[in-house]
Amino acid sequence: GDMSTTGAATSTAGDDRRRALQAFDDTKAGVKGLVDAGVTAVPAIFHHPPDSLPLDAPPQPHHEHRFTIPVIDLAGLGTPSGRASVVGAVREAAETVGFFQVVNHGVPEAAMSEMLAAVRRFNEEPADARAPYYSRDHGRRVRYTSNFDLFQSPAANWRDSIYIDMAPEPPAPQEIPSALRGVAEEYARLARRLYRELLELLSEALALRPGHLEEDAACLDGLNLAAHYYPACPEPHLTVGTTRHSDPSFLTVLLQDDIGGLQVLVDNLEEEGKSSVWVDVPAVAGALVVNVGDYLQLVSNDRFKSVEHRVVANGAGPRVSVACFFRTYGAAASTRVLQPIVAGGDRARYKSATVEELLRHYRAKGLDGTSALDHFRL
Repeated sequence: GDMSTTGAATSTAGDDRRRALQAFDDTKAGVKGLVDAGVTAVPAIFHHPPDSLPLDAPPQPHHEHRFTIPVIDLAGLGTPSGRASVVGAVREAAETVGFFQVVNHGVPEAAMSEMLAAVRRFNEEPADARAPYYSRDHGRRVRYTSNFDLFQSPAANWRDSIYIDMAPEPPAPQEIPSALRGVAEEYARLARRLYRELLELLSEALALRPGHLEEDAACLDGLNLAAHYYPACPEPHLTVGTTRHSDPSFLTVLLQDDIGGLQVLVDNLEEEGKSSVWVDVPAVAGALVVNVGDYLQLVSNDRFKSVEHRVVANGAGPRVSVACFFRTYGAAASTRVLQPIVAGGDRARYKSATVEELLRHYRAKGLDGTSALDHFRL
């Protein structure tokens, strides 16, 4: 028989998918546009292969893990003994699960709820009000887009996002959509203040002086705010909100609403067989979720863990979350070299790399379920 037919069929399927992706992207209306058009079935470009879908994970009997993501109260920072115990809790979380929640963190509830409301407001405006902001150009400081890796990843996610590069150079106010203007800048200022505090705690957790990460590793110079909108999904079992991934950041501070869906892949420490389990990060009133990113795992020479996480698709919604990715941006990214801080008796586990090299690799790869750090491991 003609051997070339299979190749032709595959290429046609690939071409069809490419056309479908392009047609979706050209609407500039995102997943919200599909929902507004009344779709009752999830289009094929959003179908994930069964093995990567949450429901097809092996069933995990609930007695197997009683693991919860720790909640750390920062109110204790006022006293030396309180500070020591907070540092201990942060160290424990960063070295094991890479995730923790913080309360009494100094970001007022009002600023948090206003931020979530502003993200809803923007995404629920008429499509033609959102369209001018729709872009895949990383040179733009404000980018509304559905799936940053739409054309690279194996399957699209059921979410829309607006990315705003807030630091080192924030956009001019008129560049920010009116629904978010003023609110996003204020929230970013508060998140940055918390980040500075967390960097001190993480420095102390590595037995370094409090200013070490901020000054020497220059972890403070950039903030990308990513506001995600996950519409209710008609067939949540076929797709995901966000594919499993770890973050291209030093640290991520996440504000989430009360719908839930965020899950972290935790080594099952209680079982001999090294299976991992997906653990929910529950919505805790007033809390912010903090996680170690790839760059901090590199700089800490693997002491702190940048752990994979995902968001499951949901029949309820919309779910709204706002992630602040702290990392180097712009011109500095090409000169800022990250290198591991090697503790006595250890060796460097990573080669030195610039932030730009790390980020370029992350973007080229897309969300494919593998760690971007592997490429730089020694």
